[in-house]
Parts: sequence; C-alpha cells; structure tokens
Amino acid sequence: MTSGTLRQRIAPPAPLGGRNALRLIERNLLVYRRTWMVVFSGFFEPVFYLFAIAVGIGQLVGDVSTGSGAPVTYAEFVAPGLLAASAMNGAVFESTMNIFFKLKYARIYDAMLATPLSPGDVAIGEIGWSQLRGALYATGFLIVMVLGGLMPSWWGLMALPAALLIGFGFAGVGMATTTFMRSWQDFDMVTLVTLPLFLFSATFYPLSVYPGWLQAVARFSPLYHGVDLIRGFTLGVFDWSLFGHALFLLAMGFMGLAVAARRVEKLLLS
Repeated sequence: MTSGTLRQRIAPPAPLGGRNALRLIERNLLVYRRTWMVVFSGFFEPVFYLFAIAVGIGQLVGDVSTGSGAPVTYAEFVAPGLLAASAMNGAVFESTMNIFFKLKYARIYDAMLATPLSPGDVAIGEIGWSQLRGALYATGFLIVMVLGGLMPSWWGLMALPAALLIGFGFAGVGMATTTFMRSWQDFDMVTLVTLPLFLFSATFYPLSVYPGWLQAVARFSPLYHGVDLIRGFTLGVFDWSLFGHALFLLAMGFMGLAVAARRVEKLLLS
C-alpha cells in the first residue's frame, strides 16, 4: 500500500467539503497572534498613496466628475480604488507566498490531510483566512477614509462587504495559481499581474479618459470590478452594473476555490 493510498483512506478526498475549514482558520489565528505586524504590513502602502494624493496631487487635479455627473474631489475619487487595491493586496499576499511556503517547504498540509480535514477544508480554510486578511486591510483603510472626510455617502459602509467579495475573488485565484508554482522565482509573475491591475483598473483615473482599446481591456480586470463596486457605494452612485461586478467577483472566487481544492488533492493525495 502506497503512502498516497494510505492518506486517502485516512482522509477521503472531498474537494468541496469545508466542514472543518474553521479549524484551519483557528490554527492560523494562533500562529499569527505573535506576528501580527506582518499581517498589517501591506495595509500601509495604499494609505501612504492616499496621503500623498490628499496633500499633493489632489490639490493640482481639482474635482472629478462621477458617473452621475456630480463632481467630487480627486482624493474622494481615488480613495475607493485604493481601498479595493488594499483588499486585493491582503488576499493575494496571503494566498500566494504564505501558502506556497506551507505547501512546498513546511509540508503543513501533509499533516493536515492525515486528520479528518479534506482538500476542500484546506482550500476553503486558507481562502477564508486570506479573505480575512483582506478584510482587515479594508476595515483599517475604511476608517482612514471616514476620519479623513473622504466618504461623501454613508452608503460607503457597504464598501466593507464589497471588499470581502474582492478578497474572496483574489484569494481563490491566488491559491489556485500557487498550486502550479514550482519555485520562489515564479512569484515575479504575481507582481507582473498585480501591478498593472493596480495602475490600470480605473484606480487613479476615470475609465473614460483611457484610450478605447484600453477601456475594453480594463473591463476584464478583476480589480476594475472591485473598484467600480466600492466607488459606487462610497460616492452613492448606483446602477445595475454593481450587481454585475459582484457576480463577477463571486464567480472568480468559486472557480479559484474549485481549482485549488482539486490541485491540493492531486498534489498531496495522489
């Protein structure tokens, strides 16, 4: 009997299980309670961007017209985009590098799958934890926006569940992608993807100022859907496209979850 067969008998593969996923989240909470500054490190970058825009660039740009035609300050326009980027960064950092270390070097998942946890539990637990990290970033950034007077509408409180959708989408795809990576050098590709998303997802400029071909490309950006969703809430601009953005992020997250669960099963139980 091979070791893979033995592990399968101990923990039958159930790619979309998830009944014990909270155990994995509890384990991560216990680990990170002594290294909490590492968790919050990615929160500060978008805050510094926002501060620089509020005291510098925003004074030069002036007001920006929203989709409803109502003018807002440049800082109020950019803040929702940076909030979305903050949620993306938290989810991506946790679901890529940290999961790669656990998978390839610490071999933590090998031990987990020798317990009643299934590959689905591992995938749901890690994606849930990555989403929580994104939510922490988003909550802190939202507080900064409120204190800075950068949330014209109280509908902006709905930006928090919108940020959870962003975290879910990027965490799912991030973990699924990580299971295909072979070395630390592969993570250069993560930056190669996230940096253009950050710069060209209507984060800093309205989509209308982009060239026509770039507008079409930007509409396929997952971060664009998150930015437009959060901006709609914080500025109080609502239309049916917000539902489309939410559905896109949900579909992205569930697809990533399904792939991640099956890849964990294939890598560790076959």
